[in-house]
Amino acid sequence: MEKIGYIRVSSSEQNIERQVQQLSTCQKVFIDKMSGKTKERPELEKMLTYIRKGDLVIVTELDRLGRNNQDLTTIMDQIKQKGATLEVLNLPQLNGIQDENLRLLLNNLILELYKYQAESERKRIIERQQQGIQLAKVAGKYKGRKPKYTEKSENLQHAFYLLQQGCSEAEAARKAGMSRSTFRRYREKYFLT
Repeated sequence: MEKIGYIRVSSSEQNIERQVQQLSTCQKVFIDKMSGKTKERPELEKMLTYIRKGDLVIVTELDRLGRNNQDLTTIMDQIKQKGATLEVLNLPQLNGIQDENLRLLLNNLILELYKYQAESERKRIIERQQQGIQLAKVAGKYKGRKPKYTEKSENLQHAFYLLQQGCSEAEAARKAGMSRSTFRRYREKYFLT
């Protein structure tokens, strides 16, 4: 049996030291520095591939694995299918309960409650963010995200040139280093057909 830790913070600026310290007994630790709103995270996928039967996957909090109930259920099922066990450090430990079926039932119940809590917290974060944006708009302080390209941007001009030379929209966008949808959005913005 190997102890495998998984750490996630929402951005590269956030500090992982607290989680690293709590998972110091793990033989291997996987670290993602990105949002938990999606389960497509490189280190999470490596960890799920790496684990074997009998391993113990340890996270400091359930929301480190994911922020919505569906993703959490999928990830936890993958851990279980591999024959590994999930331990969440901030959840009650049920090791004192002798009856294995009762321990499993209580553990699953606790995990379901915490999955719901993690998803609810994610929704509250989004709601607070939207409220903040609305207040900033009313106050005239919110300008939105800065556009990636301007009309004079070299990449955009190159894509426009390629389009005029007979390239398809997809090919012009690819050669200019942008997605087709981004290129289309800028074409419409600058009325280029």
